[in-house]
Amino acid sequence: MGEVTIPEDPERVVVLNYALAGYLYHLDVPVVGVTPEDADGTGTFSEFWVDDAEAAGTEFLPWSVDGFDVEAIAATDPDLIVAGGVGFPYLQAAEAYDALSTIAPTVLVDKQFQTWQEQFGFLANDVFDEPDVLAQLTKEYEERRAEVIAAITPPPNPVSYVTITTDGTPYVLIEDMGLPADLAEFGFEPAPVFAGSGAEPYTTGGDMFEVSLETIGRVVTTPTVFVTGFNGPGPTVAELREIPVYANLPAFAGGHAYDMPYWAIRADYDEALAFLDHLEEQFA
Repeated sequence: MGEVTIPEDPERVVVLNYALAGYLYHLDVPVVGVTPEDADGTGTFSEFWVDDAEAAGTEFLPWSVDGFDVEAIAATDPDLIVAGGVGFPYLQAAEAYDALSTIAPTVLVDKQFQTWQEQFGFLANDVFDEPDVLAQLTKEYEERRAEVIAAITPPPNPVSYVTITTDGTPYVLIEDMGLPADLAEFGFEPAPVFAGSGAEPYTTGGDMFEVSLETIGRVVTTPTVFVTGFNGPGPTVAELREIPVYANLPAFAGGHAYDMPYWAIRADYDEALAFLDHLEEQFA
């Protein structure tokens, strides 16, 4: 959000988006604090970077739907703050940018960066000057990706993606963003559910939109659907079959409703790599 002077070798970095932390561990950046995955949550380190976080002594910083705890962030004495990303964390960081900048130089990962390649590319190239790390990890990912694309047989197209919050509210992923757009290259043709819905994203620039149990049957009419939780495990396909509104969806009735790990929606590098294994197990 303007010019920022970044320390050449930062020693105490705070990350105000859980989904961005994995990139910094790959770049060997000393992360002293990170916000939990859920606002108002206590926080659990990701299975993909728990060892790095414990070795670095990373601590969780309080975070609520009302915003970041600026005093707690200041107490960690950071020399760099990394924030932003997709969805709500970007909105909150943009609103708090001036306050954060009084604590330490603050960099926002633009909300338009929807893929791990865009996010990791910005951090590795523009912020921490580690292009070689990014190049090596990208090479390994692309090789594995090609293997999986060649190995799998996609289910009937088109496909839609439903994520369900802890209170049971369903959201549908927007077809030309994030995961649906990426999986199109694997042969999963995304249905134009958002384009035909007349709905608005849950937040400006968001990657999903809310539907109700009363309307989901008119929105999710595809022969195949992926189902997941939001920011945590949600109800499984087997559990949703016990709910008539879901059981009556064409994908459920036709046997092509599939569970998907919740972290696949906005996957970082490690999650994207793990999701390749998941796809191979389901469809090879």
